[in-house]
Amino acid sequence: MEGRWKLVIIHNLSGPEGVKTPIKRFSELERAIPNVSQKMLIQQLRCLERDGIVQRTIHPQVPPKVEYQLTSLGEALRPMLRALLDWANLRKQQSPG
Repeated sequence: MEGRWKLVIIHNLSGPEGVKTPIKRFSELERAIPNVSQKMLIQQLRCLERDGIVQRTIHPQVPPKVEYQLTSLGEALRPMLRALLDWANLRKQQSPG
């Protein structure tokens, strides 16, 4: 799970608790994570796909339609990610200034 953007990508591919994870197109992820370069987003998505966390589906059309969603292994990360986000919010509230 190394890499600055992987948790951000997983967060953006996660839906609300108890809801099936959404399927997102590459362009939707680009808009949702504006600070990441296209090259870096592609690299991080490929790593997540290789690790079995993200599923990539290519639809044969012109232009190609590429969609991403969490696998069951990626889904299992959702509670851990939620706990990290809760901790970060708590820390932010308690930090001075």
